[in-house]
Amino acid sequence: MTASATIPAAPPSIPSGGVLLDVQDIAVVYDDAVQAISDVSLSVPAGTITSLVGANGAGKTTTLRAISNLLIALRGKVTAGRSRFDGQDVARLRPSQLVRQGLVQVLEGRHCFPQLTVEENLLTGATARGSTPRDSREDLERVYGIFPRLKERRFSRSGLTSGGEQQMVAIGRALMTRPRLLILDEPSMGLAPLVVRDIFAVLRALNASEGLSILIAEQNSALALRYADHIVVLENGRDVLAGSAREIRENHNLEKFYLGEAALTRADPDTAIDTGIDSGIDNAINS
Repeated sequence: MTASATIPAAPPSIPSGGVLLDVQDIAVVYDDAVQAISDVSLSVPAGTITSLVGANGAGKTTTLRAISNLLIALRGKVTAGRSRFDGQDVARLRPSQLVRQGLVQVLEGRHCFPQLTVEENLLTGATARGSTPRDSREDLERVYGIFPRLKERRFSRSGLTSGGEQQMVAIGRALMTRPRLLILDEPSMGLAPLVVRDIFAVLRALNASEGLSILIAEQNSALALRYADHIVVLENGRDVLAGSAREIRENHNLEKFYLGEAALTRADPDTAIDTGIDSGIDNAINS
């Protein structure tokens, strides 16, 4: 599975390094009773990968739902704070408008349409963006260049594909919208380690070759420390630690306290999850 650096992507409207997403002190309640998060702040500089890390129930998914303005469907609402994407208050934009603006989320659990073929699923992303037939064809070939396996399975029903292939479909469908900020909720969940490695290598390649900004919620702290530029740790609905992945790796006490001692060893480049990770990234970028 390789990523192509030769297929053009929509250029970001903000120069690399500017703040694309700014979340300040948000709180979220479900059913007017359940406090899911109480004080979360984070920012995503354009052209970077930021990872939300925390245990189950820490508030990662709720934070992403708030950023994508998806809470209303789950009887949730933001009760404090504000999220801005490219300077715009996300609460004032419908989810469909956010997609057209370039903020696109891959939900936890992949959520493919099982009765549709792989290609039909991908084309729903083009429909969400309002792409022309010509743009849709170009974007489809781009996705097939990134995930060659999907081209092989293009006429297979998505419900009959593997978990890894369904995750590729979900990411590919998001890429069909030409996102400027790609948000992923637990993309490693339920997948084999080699599939996880390949998917994260592709994400890193897209970031490196095209400047795609990425926000990932990930329970696997080793993956987050390995691939992200910035880390935000959530605990009981609050952000308790934020900084560059390198800073957190080098501060062993903080890492052991918030992320667990195992993360230190597994995120170290000399003892990485898989010795092929670096070569996989290089191959993905340069192929």
